[in-house]
Amino acid sequence: MATLSPSLAISTCGCRNCGALKPSKLTLATQSKKGSQGFPKIIDPGRSLLLSQVASNGACRRNPSLAVEAKSRPSSQEVVAPGIKVEDPSTVSTYLFRTQFGGFVKVSVGKKKNSNYVVYIEVSSLELEIRDCRLVMVWGIYRSNSSSFLLPLNSPDPDSPSRDDGTMDNSFLQISPGKFIVQLAFEARQPPFYLSFLLKPMRSGVDVSGGLEIRSHRKTNFCVPVGFHPGSPTPLGLSYSADGSMNFALVSRTAQSVVLCLYDDDTKVDKPALEIDLDSYVNRTGDVWHASIEGGQTFQSYGFRCIPKGIDRSKVDHVLLDPYAKVIVNPLMKGKTSLLQNKYLGRLCKEPDFDWTGDVHPNLPMEKLVVYRLNVARFTQNQSSQLYSDVLGTFAGVIEKVKHLKDLGVTAVLMEPIFPYDKQQGPYSPLHFFSPSNLYGHSGGSTFAISSMKEMVKTLHANGIEVFMEVNFTHTAEYGALQGIDDSSYYHHGKKVNGSGSNSALNCNYPVVTSLILDSLRYWVSQFHVDGFCFLNASYLLKGFHGESLSRPPLIEAIAFDPLLSKTKIIADFWDPREMLSKETLCFPHWKRWAEMNTKFCHDVRSFLKGEGPLSSLATRLCGSGDIFSNGRGPAFSFNYVARNSGLSLVDLVSYSSDELLAAELSWNCGEEGPTSKTMILERRLKQIKNYLFILFVSLGVPVLNMGDECGQSSGGSTSYLHRKPLDWSLLSTGFGIQTTQFISFLSALRGRRSDLFQKWNFLDVENIEWYGNDQSPPKWDDPSSKFLAMALKADRSESMIDPESGYLKKGDLFMAFNAGRKMVSVLLPCAPEGMEWRRLVDTGLPYPVFFSSNGEPVDEQMQGLVVYEMKSHSCVLFEASSCDD
Repeated sequence: MATLSPSLAISTCGCRNCGALKPSKLTLATQSKKGSQGFPKIIDPGRSLLLSQVASNGACRRNPSLAVEAKSRPSSQEVVAPGIKVEDPSTVSTYLFRTQFGGFVKVSVGKKKNSNYVVYIEVSSLELEIRDCRLVMVWGIYRSNSSSFLLPLNSPDPDSPSRDDGTMDNSFLQISPGKFIVQLAFEARQPPFYLSFLLKPMRSGVDVSGGLEIRSHRKTNFCVPVGFHPGSPTPLGLSYSADGSMNFALVSRTAQSVVLCLYDDDTKVDKPALEIDLDSYVNRTGDVWHASIEGGQTFQSYGFRCIPKGIDRSKVDHVLLDPYAKVIVNPLMKGKTSLLQNKYLGRLCKEPDFDWTGDVHPNLPMEKLVVYRLNVARFTQNQSSQLYSDVLGTFAGVIEKVKHLKDLGVTAVLMEPIFPYDKQQGPYSPLHFFSPSNLYGHSGGSTFAISSMKEMVKTLHANGIEVFMEVNFTHTAEYGALQGIDDSSYYHHGKKVNGSGSNSALNCNYPVVTSLILDSLRYWVSQFHVDGFCFLNASYLLKGFHGESLSRPPLIEAIAFDPLLSKTKIIADFWDPREMLSKETLCFPHWKRWAEMNTKFCHDVRSFLKGEGPLSSLATRLCGSGDIFSNGRGPAFSFNYVARNSGLSLVDLVSYSSDELLAAELSWNCGEEGPTSKTMILERRLKQIKNYLFILFVSLGVPVLNMGDECGQSSGGSTSYLHRKPLDWSLLSTGFGIQTTQFISFLSALRGRRSDLFQKWNFLDVENIEWYGNDQSPPKWDDPSSKFLAMALKADRSESMIDPESGYLKKGDLFMAFNAGRKMVSVLLPCAPEGMEWRRLVDTGLPYPVFFSSNGEPVDEQMQGLVVYEMKSHSCVLFEASSCDD
């Protein structure tokens, strides 16, 4: 029979008063000489009583060398205690103790068919020197310590009255010399609790032992759990077994003890309704603390208290959120403080069911992507979105605006962080990694947020749009996240890593943190069908335990080769949301799997259009940034952008530049700071915006649009993320909004139509690219004053691209030119291929609606085979060679 080693006597926990549960019925059954007799009398255990005698004897104080909760399940072939008749013998828990005077106490706890619990206690080999006496059990039940007793008020056995201190006396039945038995029964809704007892020899209700009390060989009360078990170390977090019991598992290497805290009301979390101490002998496997509860249906939420080594447990009262909780709640608190506002608890419920029937991942090649970065809340939070109030700023709001995304030609959305976060620090300081913030559910509830996000993903997939998530795994909020669980493992405390030495810098490449991050990513892919991730502050992910640089960081490599995650889009972004700047690395280890947000693209395009950057830098970005992605990857791994959710928006980029703080933004106000009514300034700004969008879409790589740039959303020149405003949908109906959205839609369609040149997995062959000055002479690469660059892209001349009827190319060459100067330039176009003529598709220097055309506008030849085109200042043009018969 599997038993607890006699040397591991059970002791109580010594934790603080957690309050008794709601009053419930308790039935007591004892053994008499005539046999088993049940006493159905209903008694009220709702009164909290103090077992003073037990407490004074130290039975309720923590002893690190003793087991707190133990359970051994015998196999069905083993003999079950005769006093316990259960349907499934495997559900019986058996405990064996050695008394301080010799002899043994065996306790069996079982669950009967009617779900009630029965406890059978057998004392054997106990030799009493007092003659003609009976053995009495002095017992009480409690939640987690002696000040939380839940005791009967009156004894149902007239021979076993309750004691002055509220404990119960029950006589044992002697069935043979030195062997005694007694049985207790409890209703199903009473557990979980601890049963604590000691033994006393008595005669006719009178203590004749001279104060003799029999306890375990360690001089502690006998203590057994009823209604909960050691549980399993896997999976981490909360899980449910087939019989409905709940298993809890938490990783903490440094905790000397862990307390599982259960709450029966989300609005009253000042004190847990029940605390269960987890013992290091029974409830710990490796560094995983675990427990299983059978009767937890009355509880609503849970958390943990982790007591570090050498710390008085009375000084540790903060209840921590389970890092692996899937459904979380932010309960109402009294006395709001910044710390209390971060208090989250895990919800004791299963994740809501969702019907994924018919959902298919678009699985688009990266070179086919057009990405739209959005903030879920700000996307539809403004009343101008004309949505119902309960869906403003939610996942459901995104669903309502799918048409706008499709009109822009978007094939993927990149959501800014959606994890629960510290409201004072913003969404880039997450508190949790396994659930969407409740803010994005249409009723503010956790289950609504989960279901709503899944519905959003399914809807976007049905419209051919993939879903990516921005994730920040390098830092958490300063308080309320993982702090207190195992700080020396989770955080870089006291170590300056990338300039950060706060208590929020995660030790990403420490094994337990790496596992947490990988489990989180797999969860979002498997349960939410997310298509990819953008990892913020990616240079930090290259740091080791002590802040050293790693050539093969475990986390980065594990993601690249993970059988699930490696099939998603994984993007490294070197922007640090805490310092609001980019921290690039010379060579990011990619294993031909990692793409990157191309900060150099943003820098070089801004510099060129401002009139300061060299021609060679622009040429490199147009061709897919070979200086970054030619080492085994290709242009499809370059995610290009000109504006992002931090820094200046696109319209502010051409409106503000006088402030010294904006020097790093490489912006240009086009002649006047801030808002203006001058027509010349406004026209110049509009040309620059069109130039930015044009270069973004004709460059090899993946274009990334930023929410609001399609309609001129402004932050008033502020670079702060916090100053970004909700998207004003009324701006889409302005003249600027109409022409800009139509231009973006045109450029998206152009990339798809000319995918042979704009959507390439590999770099273009050198012989298919020709560079020109304005008069077809070579570009002035070494002249810093040169502001003009032209390039011709030659179409594929393979047999499959030849029209068999005409003998001409199906798709002609492209010619584009970029003039960042302040003067008009006469551009000499190269000769069009035989049978074709040049048609102008784009000229950003022209007014709406003629500045772009899907069919192209013919360009007259000034001389035989020669075309000269007048380019305005600060403008870009695009020509396509088309058949003369078109």
